[in-house]
Amino acid sequence: MLGLGLALASLEIGCASSTATHDDAWTARLSGPTIALLGEVHDNPEHHRLRAAALRDAFARGWRPAVVMEQFDLERQADIERARRERPDDAQHLIDQAGGGAGWHWPDYRPLVALALAHGLPLLAGNVSRATTTRLAREDYAALGPERLAAWKLDAPPDDAWQAAQEHEIDLGHCGALPRRMWPALARGQFARDAAMAHLLAQHAARGAVLLAGNGHVRRDLGVPRWLARQGAPGALSVGFIERGAQQGDADAAGRYDAVVLTAAAVRADPCEAFRARPLPSATSRSDFQRA
Repeated sequence: MLGLGLALASLEIGCASSTATHDDAWTARLSGPTIALLGEVHDNPEHHRLRAAALRDAFARGWRPAVVMEQFDLERQADIERARRERPDDAQHLIDQAGGGAGWHWPDYRPLVALALAHGLPLLAGNVSRATTTRLAREDYAALGPERLAAWKLDAPPDDAWQAAQEHEIDLGHCGALPRRMWPALARGQFARDAAMAHLLAQHAARGAVLLAGNGHVRRDLGVPRWLARQGAPGALSVGFIERGAQQGDADAAGRYDAVVLTAAAVRADPCEAFRARPLPSATSRSDFQRA
């Protein structure tokens, strides 16, 4: 179910300058109007635990950011607000009402939701749904509608170099098993998700905001930080949560994040083997648009 996200996790970039205990210097920046982008490998419980600990400490020091979560689709914001009115402190109720379906291991996210509720923070659904990304594949960016196109700055597509780099990551994330003709459609979905999350963060920049999303989304070279800049928003602190021993990439990999937290890898089957065993999807199949 994690598809692209899990494959990308196995191919993600390590950073030799970080240690097993990781560098906590970045946590001191979790204050005031900071926009913090905290990545994850979706199925690694240690990443969720470490992020919750860092946020717990920051909230104890008085930080009160908006919390944007990739794990909830944009269309579920009304369900989030309704669940909070019904049971203000019940994280599981909110998950059940607003997004507790297949595809995410919700017990890992429940402590993060609970933190936001306990401190009365805005909790914002950040993900462009699979239904919308399917329309993007069929109809191009116009499927988002004129208001979103303008607000997210997708009325002008990414430049050729940015497009090519994102398509390269799509290819890597699918273990080289997808035909080239499918790369642009999947890249549009990734761009839309990044642009949507950047827009939400920018709207709450004055009080500070934190994004909880996959490592692919928080990358400085491809992800949300580039869309923040395009949308005229303040810069962000990007933190990659990376598994030790991941496959090495190019010499510029350290520039993908402002800080890197290294952890042990989660126990899992080879995601590339699992992906290659699946039937090849069509160019507009819902199953194409996986999480990074």
